[in-house]
Amino acid sequence: MDQNKAVAALGALAQDTRLGLFRLLVTGGAAGLPAGTIAENLGVAPSSLSFHLQQLLHAGLVTQRRLGRQLIYAAEYGAMNELLAYLTENCCGRAASCMPVCNPDQALTEGESDEAVSRSRRG
Repeated sequence: MDQNKAVAALGALAQDTRLGLFRLLVTGGAAGLPAGTIAENLGVAPSSLSFHLQQLLHAGLVTQRRLGRQLIYAAEYGAMNELLAYLTENCCGRAASCMPVCNPDQALTEGESDEAVSRSRRG
């Protein structure tokens, strides 16, 4: 990710509603959420929601697809991981990356903790 894309992504997230919206979509997984469900969860008017979704779409942080009459939005995990990689590149001055990676397809198995999954993702 180059600096211009990072600035666009961070700028899109630098607003309360959009940050909450993006975090909601991250928890929604790869299947995404319908716009109506997002509006209900966030308590945002549809016109306002549309504006905020467009900002995140423009920054490349979310995807949109049509399912019948519904618009389904999902977090763009690749872009999110690229942004995290950009922000943590050479963390602490070391050559090693300490970036967490989010993979929505990797589900917790019974008895497995979030911390164990996080450790396994790092290597």
